[in-house]
Amino acid sequence: MEPNDMNDALALQAQVAATSYRGPAVENRHFAHVAVVDGAGRLLYSFGDPHRLTLPRSAVKPAQALAVLETGALERFGFDEADLALMCASHSSEERHIERARAMLAKAHVSERDLRCGGHPPISDEVWRSWIKRDFTPTPACSNCSGKHAGMLAAALAMGQSTKDYERPEHPLQRQVKRTLAELVDLNEADVTWGIDGCNLPTPSFALDRLARLFMKLAAADLPSATSPREAALSRICRAMTAYPELVAGNGRYCTALMSAFEGSVVGKVGAEGSYGLGVRAGAHAIDGVVGPIGLAVKVEDGNGAILTAIVTELLHQLGIGTPEQRARLDAFRAPTIKNTVGLEVGRIEITVPLARQPNR
Repeated sequence: MEPNDMNDALALQAQVAATSYRGPAVENRHFAHVAVVDGAGRLLYSFGDPHRLTLPRSAVKPAQALAVLETGALERFGFDEADLALMCASHSSEERHIERARAMLAKAHVSERDLRCGGHPPISDEVWRSWIKRDFTPTPACSNCSGKHAGMLAAALAMGQSTKDYERPEHPLQRQVKRTLAELVDLNEADVTWGIDGCNLPTPSFALDRLARLFMKLAAADLPSATSPREAALSRICRAMTAYPELVAGNGRYCTALMSAFEGSVVGKVGAEGSYGLGVRAGAHAIDGVVGPIGLAVKVEDGNGAILTAIVTELLHQLGIGTPEQRARLDAFRAPTIKNTVGLEVGRIEITVPLARQPNR
């Protein structure tokens, strides 16, 4: 092996965050990156490349919801906190999710035909089995992103704009979303690149530590009294997500379990293909020398969801987030076992994410 190849191999090995075993044999190694920031957005801890350019996908839904909220759409159309939680959701297409999405459309005086997301198989296996039994064909309101789309239709109307092509990058609403997102992660608009998400909306790419900064701001804003309209809006989003975690995800899903376990002190959101953002309120962690809120972001290179939630859960322990009892409620996600088709345990997953404390701390 040439020296450069050896260095590359060693660098990759240093980013191995999880190893899956079948019996005593290594089956897969999973690479990941972690960024943890303090209340000023400074990097506290890292693993792998904390500045990896990342598509957070649905993990940025709180930022998109902020853009909707700042149009005045919630007040104009009578959306409540549960509706706001659904705007931030990647929901499981349970009946409560679909019904609320349709109710939001009715409040905004638009119809399901106006949605520019498509129906798709649900995230939930339980819901999928139910649909198969009923020979049910999902419609756009069944999309896991239907709450976000319903909110954006309302936001376009609140801006005095047409709902036609609201999903297009050139629509005034999406231009506002882009400005809002860049401001929230403290970047110039030109420093954020955009693609198209699975639900047909623009989706951003930026450095991983900026995702941690976004969630730190969510947690920082969740105070009894906000100092600015934007902080008040962020606080409202954080409260909505943590008050209605069952709407943000669904039965058996990690976001729901996480926010339920920590009872308002932690806000978290998954993104497709192995991204996660998490904000922790001041006083809900045990990091030496840090008294304010923190933000955490994780990216798993191969997009494996079980590995992602295992890493996030392990980091909760390493950073002393919440109480031991709260962390214990997520034990099922921390070290998932591998079983075969007859339920025999045939393997295990080992998480190894030694966080490096930044020397300037």
